[in-house]
Amino acid sequence: MKTTLLAAGAFAAFALTPALAADQAMIDAAKKEGEVNWYTTQIVNQFVRPSITAFEKKYGIKVNYFRGNATDIALKVSTEAKAGRMQADVVDGTATSVMLRRDDHVMKWVPDNKFDKQFVDPDGYWIASNFYVLTPGYNTELVKKTDVPKTYADLLDPKWKGKMIWNATASSSAGAGFVGTVLLSMGEDKGMDYLRALAKQNVVSVASSGRQVLDQVIAGEYPIGLQIFNNHASISARQGAPSAWAPLDTSLAVIATISVTKASPHPNAAKLFMEFVTSEEGQKLLAEAGELPVHPNVRPLDPSLRPEDGKFKAQFISPEQLEQSMPRWSRTYQDLFR
Repeated sequence: MKTTLLAAGAFAAFALTPALAADQAMIDAAKKEGEVNWYTTQIVNQFVRPSITAFEKKYGIKVNYFRGNATDIALKVSTEAKAGRMQADVVDGTATSVMLRRDDHVMKWVPDNKFDKQFVDPDGYWIASNFYVLTPGYNTELVKKTDVPKTYADLLDPKWKGKMIWNATASSSAGAGFVGTVLLSMGEDKGMDYLRALAKQNVVSVASSGRQVLDQVIAGEYPIGLQIFNNHASISARQGAPSAWAPLDTSLAVIATISVTKASPHPNAAKLFMEFVTSEEGQKLLAEAGELPVHPNVRPLDPSLRPEDGKFKAQFISPEQLEQSMPRWSRTYQDLFR
C-alpha cells in the first residue's frame, strides 16, 4: 500500500495559485435550476448550516440537505439510482465517493481549485473538502499531564486496563481504524504483536461515532478514547470541556471528499455548490467551524492540529486505500477485540 508519511516540517507544499471563480455561465445555469440537494457527513451546526446560509445569500439558490454517515449516504444514493429517481446532487464523506464510484454514480468533474495533488482525485471524481487526524482523546480532569499517553507502548500500562474506549464500527474513527494505523506504522509482524498485547487491556467497544466516544470521555465515563478526531477534542476544549488530544508515534490522517452525482437533477447548481465549498470563502467557513481545511490560503483555528504545525507524524491514506484496507482491518479488529 502506498501512503504518505508526514513528519514535522515535511507536509507536502501546497500550490499557491488561487482558486478560479465559477464562470458566469455556470452561475446563470445554476440559478435557473434554483436548488441543490446536499448529502453530507459534516456536522450540521458547525458547518452545514453556516455554509448553506452563505451560499444561499451569495447566489439565491436554495440548499436542501440530508445528514448521515458515509454508508447511509451511499445506500440512499444507490437506492435512488436503482429507482430511477435520483435526488442527490452533491455527496461528501471519507468513503462516500469511492463507494458510489464503484457503481458509476459519481460524475467525473472537479472545480479548478489548485490543491496539493493528494487532495484531488487523479481521475477527477472527487476533491477534498477537509481532512481529519485521528488520535487518542482524554479527559483532562481524569488524566494527569504526566500520564498522558505519548506512544503506543504507553497504552499498555496496566493502569489503563478497562479504562479506554473506542468506536466498534468499520470506520477509520474506530477500533478498526486504530488497527490499521498500527499495521501501517509498525508493519505486519510487530503490529500484530502489539495488537495482541493491546487486546489484553480490555478496550471498551461501543457502537457509536467517534464524536460520541469523545463525548463519553468528556462526561467522565472513561479517561481515554482511542481514534477520535483531534479537532473535535479541540472544539470541545474551546467550549470549556475537560477535553484534550495527544498524538502517538504515528497518527492516521484521512481525507473527506466531495463529489457531484452522475445523475444529478441540478448539475450546474451542484457544481457551483462544490466550487463554493472548496473555495477560499467556503474553506474559511469550514475553518471557523473548527475543521481542518485543505485550501492553501486557509489555516485552521488551531494550527497545532495539523502534523506540520503540531510537529507530529501522520500517515495520510487516500479514500481508495482506506476502502480497500478497511475489510481486513475490520476482520482483525473483530478477531482480537470482540
